[in-house]
Amino acid sequence: MYASVVTSEQAVNTENTENDKNTNRIATVPNLMSLIRLACIPIFLYLLFGRDNRAGAAWLLGGLGATDWIDGFVARRFNQVSELGKVLDPTADRLLFIVGIGGMLIKHAGPGWFLWLVVAREFLFGATVLIATLAGMKRFDVAWWGKVATFLLMFAVPGFLIGASDLRFHGAFEVASWLIGIPGLAISYYTAITYIPLVRTNLREGRQERAVRATAQPQP
Repeated sequence: MYASVVTSEQAVNTENTENDKNTNRIATVPNLMSLIRLACIPIFLYLLFGRDNRAGAAWLLGGLGATDWIDGFVARRFNQVSELGKVLDPTADRLLFIVGIGGMLIKHAGPGWFLWLVVAREFLFGATVLIATLAGMKRFDVAWWGKVATFLLMFAVPGFLIGASDLRFHGAFEVASWLIGIPGLAISYYTAITYIPLVRTNLREGRQERAVRATAQPQP
C-alpha cells in the first residue's frame, strides 16, 4: 500500500513537472502567430498611409483579428498554453486595437466617437493592469465575455474602415459594423467594470505572497 501511495505521489509530481514545462515553453505555434500579428502592424500602416488603400488595410486588420481566435484554439486543443502566450496574446490584441484605431482617427475613417471610446477603454484598462502588476498583482485570465467583446470589435473596426473606402458594397460593411460594434463596445466596458474587484483581490493576494516569500528567504 505504501508503495502504491509513493507511486501515486510520484505520478502527480511528474504530471506537475510536465505541466510546468508546458507553461514555460516559448517556441509554440500560438506564440508564433502572436509574433506574426505584431510583425504585420507596419504592413497595415503602409497600406493605410503609404498606399492609401483603406480596403486592403481593413482586410489585413480583420484577418489578424481572426487569428486571435485560431491561436487560442490551437493553444487549448494541442496543450500549447504558455505563460508567455498569456501575456503576448493580449498585448498583440491591444497594440492592434491602438495602432489600427489610431490610424483610422488620423485618416478620419470611421465614427470618431466610437473609435475614441474603444481607445479610452483599452488605454485605461491596460494602464490599470500594468500599474497593478508592477505593484505586485497576480496575473488573471481574460474573462469569456472579454473575449467576446474583443471578437466583435476586431471585426467591427475593420468593417468601419471598409465602410469609409471606395470598395463596392462598402455601405453594407458599415451597417454590419454598427450591428456588432455597439454590443462589442458595451460588453467591453461591462467586463472592464467586472475586472475591478478581481484586480483588487489579486493585488492584495500578490502582495501577501510577495511578503511571505520575502520573510521565507534566509537572512545573510
